[in-house]
Formats: sequence, C-alpha cells, structure tokens
Amino acid sequence: MFPSVAEAVCAQSALRDQLDLADSRATAPEFVAGLDVSYEVDSQYAAAAAVLIELRTLEVRETAIAYGEVTFPYVPGLLAFREVPILREALVKLAGRPDVLVCDGYGIAHPRRFGLACHIGVLTGLPSFGVAKSPFGMEFVDPGPQRGDWSPIIDDGEVLGRVLRTQTGIKPVFVSVGHRVGLDQATELTLKLSREFRLPEAIRKADFLSREELRRRRGVG
Repeated sequence: MFPSVAEAVCAQSALRDQLDLADSRATAPEFVAGLDVSYEVDSQYAAAAAVLIELRTLEVRETAIAYGEVTFPYVPGLLAFREVPILREALVKLAGRPDVLVCDGYGIAHPRRFGLACHIGVLTGLPSFGVAKSPFGMEFVDPGPQRGDWSPIIDDGEVLGRVLRTQTGIKPVFVSVGHRVGLDQATELTLKLSREFRLPEAIRKADFLSREELRRRRGVG
C-alpha cells in the first residue's frame, strides 16, 4: 500500500485529521459487523472475515471472506496498513450495510492516536470501535470483578479507552473508540455483544471464520 514506513506514518497523520470522535447515532445500531484477520504461518498470506450480526439477537445475518497477500511489513503502530486493505475486501462483499464496525484491535488507544478501528472507520465512513485482548503499553488498573466493571486506559494523562470486564471473574478486554462513536456507546455495545463470552460475538465469529478459511486452503479438516 505504501512503499515505506515513513510514508505510512505521514498517511496515518493525514487520515487522523479526518477523525470524528463524537457519537453519531441517537439510538443503538441494528446491525454490527465484526472484523478480524488471521495469518498463515511462515507466509505473507492472510484471510480476513466480516460477520454481520443483528445486535438484538446476536444472530449472524451474513458473512464474507477475503484472502490474499499482505504486502506491508509488521511494524508496531502501523498494523492497519497490513490489515485494512484485506478487511475492506471482505467488508465490501457483504450485501447488507452495517451500522457500526467492531475490530479486533485498538482505536485511539494507540501511540499516535490512530489505530486499526480509527483507520477503517475513516476510510469507510462507518462508525467504528476496537476491542483488544491485551494492553498496548498504556496505563491502567484492573477493574472490579463484576461484569460491566471498568477502569480508564490512560496515556500521558489522557483517557484513551476503558479496561472492561465483560464476564464476571474473567480477564477484561480493552475498548477504545475508532470513528463516529463515543466511549460510553462503545462500552455499551461491547457488553451487548458479549453476553456469554469474554469477546464480542461479532469478533469471535470473524476470528473463527478467518481461521477456518486458512484451514480450508491448507486442506486440513
């Protein structure tokens, strides 16, 4: 996508100027698309999955897969340049239009305040937020043990997200806004999407489908 890391950093900065961190919806979305990418071992190829689910029932309405070569190198803080192209390929294959995107990754809780969820939100124009499984060098304290307990993610005194307990007694996830979504809304949506498991259902299913695609291509199972 970009021939050099320096150019990618410049592009990231330009895209960040288009970021909208205000709530864009007065009501809860009806359809959410979960996005995730799985990589082949010792290969430059990856599979991306987009899973459209109905928020009220968590029923899967549609799925789409993209498979291809990832040309941008792995550079911390620039993951979006590896994943956004193939994620967009999967996303455009969906016949239905999601009201919001949820990504396996970060939004503004990022060294340059522009993670994967911000990047794909700006490029698609869709509201987006990120839910990550592990911290990314930010300050936080563990939230309380009950479902719904949270504590702030802080960097240089700035609140960038929340450490959220989605299931009682289970380790938390890391929520940050991407584009056109507020932090309260992202937190509420994460809990609605995580009724039975630690991770939001849309991400869980996207992760499963992307891994299944890699297994299918290897002829396993």
